[in-house]
Amino acid sequence: MSPTTDADAAEATDGAGAEDLPGDVAAAVAAFRRGGPVLVHDAADREGETDLVYPADAVTPADIARLRNDGGGLLFVAFSDEVATAFELPYLHEELDHPAADFEDVGYDARPSFSLTVNHRETFTGITDEDRARTVTELAAAAADPDGTDFAAEFRAPGHVHLLRAAPGLLDERHGHTELGVALALAAGREPAVAGCEMLDDETGGARSPTDARAYAERHDLPYVEGHRLVEHL
Repeated sequence: MSPTTDADAAEATDGAGAEDLPGDVAAAVAAFRRGGPVLVHDAADREGETDLVYPADAVTPADIARLRNDGGGLLFVAFSDEVATAFELPYLHEELDHPAADFEDVGYDARPSFSLTVNHRETFTGITDEDRARTVTELAAAAADPDGTDFAAEFRAPGHVHLLRAAPGLLDERHGHTELGVALALAAGREPAVAGCEMLDDETGGARSPTDARAYAERHDLPYVEGHRLVEHL
């Protein structure tokens, strides 16, 4: 497969109604189109984690509270490669010159998507629900106009929101939550900026199991989708 760009992904889904997608994928796309959250499980042979993800431009302080209370993992905003390139955001491991930058011992992925951590410049400490929601939504606004945004003037680093950079080929190249979330946003016709975090189990401290994540989704009337389904249909 040739690499998929933001424009390619948008064109591929333009005009495609819910009837063109299987039910679980259609529900996830429809939820994102409305600005709602989706639970995405990557794969049992990858991280084996379910992330709770939102379109970044729709995130409110209450959503940040849900992410930290019901998710519990690392709060992030994932950008498409094209947006990250416009902002000159590096892959952080490529900037480190010591053994910690070597990810060859990671069993599920040797290409981490981590970039900088940032706060919006009009936040205070950056960690409150209000501050992080402000940072997330301002990041989404920047992604809507990457060439017209002075990123360094709008955001300071380090901060309390982790930025992730999707692979250039998106799902043709990598199947992490970064790429799955950005692909979902593009399919929904939203900006390629996705906020989320991993869902953890309060009793074990490990990743919430797919069974428990599905049950959470059902209790809260939220879509749950397996990563391979997004790979196959988006």
